[in-house]
Amino acid sequence: MAHINLLPWREAARRRRQRDLAITAAAALGLVLLIGVLLKVQLEAVIDAQQARNAFLEARVAVLDRRLREINALEQRKADLLARMEVIQRLQASRPEIVHMLDQLVDAVPAGVFLTQLKQEQGEVTIEGRAQSNAHVSRLMRTIQDSEWIGSPNLLLIENKDETGTGFSHFRLSFNQQRPPSDASEDTAVVAAEKG
Repeated sequence: MAHINLLPWREAARRRRQRDLAITAAAALGLVLLIGVLLKVQLEAVIDAQQARNAFLEARVAVLDRRLREINALEQRKADLLARMEVIQRLQASRPEIVHMLDQLVDAVPAGVFLTQLKQEQGEVTIEGRAQSNAHVSRLMRTIQDSEWIGSPNLLLIENKDETGTGFSHFRLSFNQQRPPSDASEDTAVVAAEKG
């Protein structure tokens, strides 16, 4: 048996192993390619789904932004209306003040004093006039100081009879329009009751 030739059998086994190795390598390569393709398809599907979610969220955010702008516009409109209502309420509350102020001013002007001009800015009133003497102007200032609706007189200008050449002293006087404490608390209660 020393003369048996095993070369063709070994050669055939080597070829079979090489063929099995090539088939296994091709199968592994095919499997890797298949997995790669499947992963790519899966990732594209995930990306597409995320892009669809992003588009949906962007559309919802745009709707919410529009609603937020509308709400802000309504809030601004509400604030404007509340400011107007407050101005109207203040005007309603202060409407009788001018009547009281003029009534008090008529009572405060003593005989011998003649008013020529009256100007009101905010709560300050400036009057100009003529007086027979400085004592009459002093009496006017004392009467204004003692009044409920007007007070804090301030003499701005006085010209003597000799300087004016009319026989009367010319004066300019300012005072504040004020509210009696009892009347102010009543108005506050009325405004609070209207708001409540």
